Amino acid sequence: MFRASLFAVVLLLATSASPDAASNPKIIKVLPHFLDQAGHHTLSPSLYERDAYQMQLRKHPEQISALRFDIQWKPGSLKAAEWKLRAEILGTKSRPGEFKRVEQSVKPGIWWENWSSLSLSKDAYRTLGELSAWRITLWDGQNLLAEQKSFLW
Repeated sequence: MFRASLFAVVLLLATSASPDAASNPKIIKVLPHFLDQAGHHTLSPSLYERDAYQMQLRKHPEQISALRFDIQWKPGSLKAAEWKLRAEILGTKSRPGEFKRVEQSVKPGIWWENWSSLSLSKDAYRTLGELSAWRITLWDGQNLLAEQKSFLW
């Protein structure tokens, strides 16, 4: 029994992620949300309600006032001088190679992971058309630290 437990612990330690991988900055999750005229993306805190309301907004584009990306990211162990999140967004009205860009300076919180939002204004959303692809990047000045992109990017 002792040998089996010891073998399990050694196997677990050998297959665990390296410390370098855990210390790198990372974009964990990106949630694109349509906002209604009141600036809401859901009517209640339920995830089911949020998804149902997003579907309603998608079916009735005249009710959409803007587009917001909620981004979960972590800085890892890196101490950057100037953290910046950038969204590059393609729409159905975009010409080839042309996309909308939204940037925002961010600061890591006291916890391991952070949530930040990037919003596309009402006018910019109207000229974008329907959302077709996006790419979210995390920057330190001019250095790209992490990215996550949609399937069609």
